[in-house]
Amino acid sequence: MAGVVRDANAKVDLDNAVKSGGLVVVHFWASWCEPSLAIEPLFAQLAAETSQAQFFRVEAEEQSDISEEYEIAAVPLFIWIKDGVVVDKMQGANAPELASKVAKWAAASTTAPNGKDASAVSNGVKKEVPVVAAPAVPSQAAANATVAEAEKGKLHELVNSKKVMLFMKGSPEEPRCGFSRKVVNVLKDQGVEFGSFDILSDETVRQGMKTYANWPTFPQLYVEGELLGGCDIILEMNENGELKEVFAEKGILPKESLETRLKNVINQSTTMLFMKGTPDAPRCGFSTKVVNALKEEGIEFGSLNILEDEEVRQGLKTYSNWPTFPQLYYKGELLGGCDIVLEMKANGELKEALTE
Repeated sequence: MAGVVRDANAKVDLDNAVKSGGLVVVHFWASWCEPSLAIEPLFAQLAAETSQAQFFRVEAEEQSDISEEYEIAAVPLFIWIKDGVVVDKMQGANAPELASKVAKWAAASTTAPNGKDASAVSNGVKKEVPVVAAPAVPSQAAANATVAEAEKGKLHELVNSKKVMLFMKGSPEEPRCGFSRKVVNVLKDQGVEFGSFDILSDETVRQGMKTYANWPTFPQLYVEGELLGGCDIILEMNENGELKEVFAEKGILPKESLETRLKNVINQSTTMLFMKGTPDAPRCGFSTKVVNALKEEGIEFGSLNILEDEEVRQGLKTYSNWPTFPQLYYKGELLGGCDIVLEMKANGELKEALTE
């Protein structure tokens, strides 16, 4: 439908237009983005005067599936799709450039309905286009002044609740926008531990963080209380190696894998017992029996209370392929559980096995 700008309220709306062939011009925008809003009248004017193309608006954050498909990391952003292929992109609210690109691709498409050359029609529009200036960005001090002191305190506490903190849509397990998903994947690839806050769950935090950080979009990634950036910056830093350098400088090391941690714990002592409770206060009869057997044989051993570490407790079951506790290890190798240890003690093999 030429002459108007249509909203793509679902991915199928844009897909159908692209499948129909011809030229499709899309404006990825956001309600909070002043440059997007400022250039809307021009976009509507170009749509009205350019019959060779279909014009669409896509709310980038609300229609995250569309944004992800076209790899949109910031707004405003315009794309030109011709016969199903993205042939051009433009970042920012540059009015003359927008009009020029519309004219270029409209001229390459068809002849205008009145028989005139399409470029002539579009060029006529271009001459009437005013330059749209991006709105001034307020200073950090002015922005922070608009946030109530109590709210600033809450936001400051949230930002500093973890060394690496991500304000995102959804959770790391279930991101609710493509931009958030991309940043989560980067952090997981880096292997760092990070906290997160779902800004969709608290509108006060969602709006407050835009002012607190003087950064209007999400996700927002903080390292030790300082804003590192949004999706596009994080992706760029990850690609050129800067993100890893920042984490290294801040002493934020990759999270130790569970397998590595289990190996390290198992090898803390030559003889290592994973039990319920402690040698001085066992919390189950099987653990008590193994502790007594080791003490009676005069074997020095280390121990770990698996009731206080659920990750180790569950991990060891898979690591050793042994589902019960206690588990006794010697030089990093599993010797066995309660019944095996008691049997070895009874036939005189235990002390020999643990003193090789």
